[in-house]
Amino acid sequence: MNPIDQHNQTITRRHFFGKSSVGIGTAALASLLNNGASGAELPGISHFAPKAKRVIYLFQNGAPTHVDLFDHKPDMQQYRGSDLPDSIQKGQRLTTMTQGKARKVLPTPWKFRPYGECGTYMSELVPHIGSIADDICLVRSMYSEAINHAPAITFLLTGSEMPGRPSMGAWLSYGLGSDNQDLPTFCAMTSRDKEASCGQIFYEWYWGAGFLPTHHQGVKFRGTGDPVLYLSNPKGIDRDLRKKLLGQLSKFNQIKQKEVGDPEILTRISQYEMAYRMQASVPELADISTESQHILDMYGPDVTRRGSFAQNCLLARRLAEKGVRFIQLMHAGWDQHNNLPTQLAVQARDTDQPAAGLVKDLKQRGLLEDTLVIWGGEFGRTPFAQGDMNNQKQHGRDHHPYCFSLWMAGGGIKGGSTYGQSDDFCYNVAENGVHVHDLQATILHLLGINHERLTYRFQGREFRLTDVHGDVIKPILA
Repeated sequence: MNPIDQHNQTITRRHFFGKSSVGIGTAALASLLNNGASGAELPGISHFAPKAKRVIYLFQNGAPTHVDLFDHKPDMQQYRGSDLPDSIQKGQRLTTMTQGKARKVLPTPWKFRPYGECGTYMSELVPHIGSIADDICLVRSMYSEAINHAPAITFLLTGSEMPGRPSMGAWLSYGLGSDNQDLPTFCAMTSRDKEASCGQIFYEWYWGAGFLPTHHQGVKFRGTGDPVLYLSNPKGIDRDLRKKLLGQLSKFNQIKQKEVGDPEILTRISQYEMAYRMQASVPELADISTESQHILDMYGPDVTRRGSFAQNCLLARRLAEKGVRFIQLMHAGWDQHNNLPTQLAVQARDTDQPAAGLVKDLKQRGLLEDTLVIWGGEFGRTPFAQGDMNNQKQHGRDHHPYCFSLWMAGGGIKGGSTYGQSDDFCYNVAENGVHVHDLQATILHLLGINHERLTYRFQGREFRLTDVHGDVIKPILA
């Protein structure tokens, strides 16, 4: 069968409204070009009342070490330098960097203490996150299936270890639509540690649309040059001329759409419309000179450096205020294989205050109650040493998917709480395990979405973010 005919015959109600909204976008473009105003996109429909309207995902590429930051196990000190018991390791798969090598227990050298009225124990390396302990839920029983960075990040963000599936933000754009016509529904920003100690790569599919219509993919905000690629007009092209060019281009695209019926042409029209509006909205959004000094101070000294994690956190708050649905910050620098003693404290210092500052800023503006903030990486780090643990400068921890920690705040999450437990060595889940698909199901639930019903038909199969798995973690809900 002709693929276009097949697409038209299998179109669903959601596909119809999605396509119609872009068609309406065509009319809105004409209105925009003629009158300077834009029509509204049809809103998405939740399955039930949501607790959160938007998500800010502070993704920590490279995998923060739960052993040294969030999982307090003082009894490990007595086992320092001893072999990790086989009854704990259970023959589980390790990376080639440590497979077949000695597994000497390495307790954290940093001190833990209780924070907040809830008394949650966290490391001295994250005192600012500790200061918001009463607002967060610390999950200490996450686990994954992937053992290397790119597959694990892809799994967490798309539900599959292999590239090609829609990312979480794209699913939410498809399922819920937009709350702001002048900015993208899904925005992504990246940063890395100043020492460039971590070689993690940011792949475009981390914020891609996969097989969904491409207008659902994340728009990347850059740390240098124009905040968004091709936002500025070329030399010799002013805004009035751009209006005329877009008007003519829209007519040609409409003609082509009628000829071939390709839905991606409708996407192209809507994206031209969005790009035109972003020329006015993005420069204002990126100008942090309007922020008062006490707000800048909340995010730390690095907030004025373009492209820093601190400034990205501030921009995330500004995007949240504007109604952007999904804001994905990705910060690389947590891959401490051989520089744990020297680099972990630096990395924590660069990210601790901005993350806590974001939560505090959202809270004081009344935005935290309907904004879900997530902080975490793709997996954790081994509780045994990689390299010579007696070398005070050169040793570290390997990848560890079998148990790790992350935290969430706002958006219907029970603040001042912890969930799940690891075993005595921070190695395996001992209580209330949370699989990656469980986390995804819970995020969708907080946004009013039944994860089993948010589907898209592709190549003869109904796909969803959680594949055929996932349970909502109800005990962490407020």
